[in-house]
Amino acid sequence: MVQKKTQGGQPEPKRARGRPRAYDADEALAQARDAFWRSGYSATTLDDLSVATGMNRPSLYGAFGDKRALYLTALERYIETSRMAMDEVLGGELPLAEALMRIYDLALGVYYRAGGPPTGCFLIGTALAEAVNDEEVRTSLGRGLDVFERSFEARLMRARATGELDANADPALLAKIASAVLHSLAIRSRAGDSRAVLRATAEAGVAMICGAAAAAGVGVGAGAEGPGK
Repeated sequence: MVQKKTQGGQPEPKRARGRPRAYDADEALAQARDAFWRSGYSATTLDDLSVATGMNRPSLYGAFGDKRALYLTALERYIETSRMAMDEVLGGELPLAEALMRIYDLALGVYYRAGGPPTGCFLIGTALAEAVNDEEVRTSLGRGLDVFERSFEARLMRARATGELDANADPALLAKIASAVLHSLAIRSRAGDSRAVLRATAEAGVAMICGAAAAAGVGVGAGAEGPGK
């Protein structure tokens, strides 16, 4: 290649090559999470993760560590973002029944994302299989489920204090029921149940938790179709 010269006859300085475009860590982590979500931890290869994130193996290792470290980071991010979403809804001023149904509608919106089969919950759908032989995954799974349950319990405690629930109601026990409904939606969505059937299941769970008021349709019927239905 002929090098250009300046007007004074001196070779024109070479231009520094542009730096490679920096990756977006949050976006790359979300893409890796989705790859694990589709295929599970064991079946997802480093090549799959490279394709999903647009990063080569050295870049992946440099940014997130090995495959297991990347998966654990994705789990922790999922737990944290889910907790924040739950706390935002449950910490607001919606009546208890509406707040619970909003949580279940948000979950169903995630589990039934457009463009593919139902995915269920990332935490439950991928960590259950790995938790048997991986103590750190088992710890993350247990912590995540506890975090979600505590979010429910905090709202139910407030409901009892404000008279939305009977004074003798047990928020801790009801939080376990609310969590069990969420777990059922996650598992049954991946098993092929329709969104309509699972929303009806959620409504029945809310009626059980909230008692006669929810059973009569107060706060549950509003927006009954939910997003994407």
